[in-house]
Amino acid sequence: MEVSLDLLLNAVVSGVLLGGFYAAVSVGMAISFGMLDIGNIAHPAFIILGSFTAYILNERCGVDPIVAGIIVLPFFFLLGAGIYQVYHLAFERRGETAFIGLAFFFGILFIAEVGLILVFGVDYRFVDAPYIGPSLHLGFVDLPLRMLVPCLVSLVLIGLLQLFISRTFIGRAIHAVSQDAGALQLMGVRPSRVKLYAFSLSIATAALAGSCLIIIQPVEPSLGRDYIGRVFAVVVMGGMGSLSGMLIAAMALGIVESITATFYGPSWSPAVAFGFLLLTLAFRPAGIMGR
Repeated sequence: MEVSLDLLLNAVVSGVLLGGFYAAVSVGMAISFGMLDIGNIAHPAFIILGSFTAYILNERCGVDPIVAGIIVLPFFFLLGAGIYQVYHLAFERRGETAFIGLAFFFGILFIAEVGLILVFGVDYRFVDAPYIGPSLHLGFVDLPLRMLVPCLVSLVLIGLLQLFISRTFIGRAIHAVSQDAGALQLMGVRPSRVKLYAFSLSIATAALAGSCLIIIQPVEPSLGRDYIGRVFAVVVMGGMGSLSGMLIAAMALGIVESITATFYGPSWSPAVAFGFLLLTLAFRPAGIMGR
């Protein structure tokens, strides 16, 4: 098969942009699952909820989707706090965080999806923004703005989260609770309180990820299912609890999917991407940046 250099370069660039979006979708799971060991399989449902929130604000008030995602960050943070309180009181405090806890989040996933279907139906919804249609042309490389903007937003989000975790007391406490909650408790800090902030933060990121998603493509309530496997794959491949590893893994997954879809067809891209995940873990079981 003859490979065109122009086509290959465009596929790699598209993969980088796609990987940036995957990072935005996965960063919340990197916090909840990677740092807190909470298998929140309902995370993609909150992303879709963020998409529909951006859709409502864009359609009714003309608010830019990214601005809409930023506006609702506090509301999603409070939503995450409420969900974690229920999870902690009902399951975590009693040590029932494995199968029963997973069923709890599966129930939230189902309720969120059915609720969105009852309100909005099964039709695809989309938003209007000046950067959704145009593309930047750099030589023979095309940069669609509908992919570039979410990628840049994702990089800014991950950079701010990395600074927050590494430079603030709460951030360092979140990192500490993922390593030794008992030692943190001896220092007078309640692990459940730290987890509350961290889990709420993970849900808040879903609002911004959802606004990025509806910029890239129209959404419908069950679309989140398509991202459950990818989100877990990115977090595991990057290394549990590592935001930088998660970003590298997301980029790698995006590039592999893009190249595969370009030269062999879209139907092959998920299989090859997850094959790449298995190959990575075979040689690096702890993930790319895992310890």
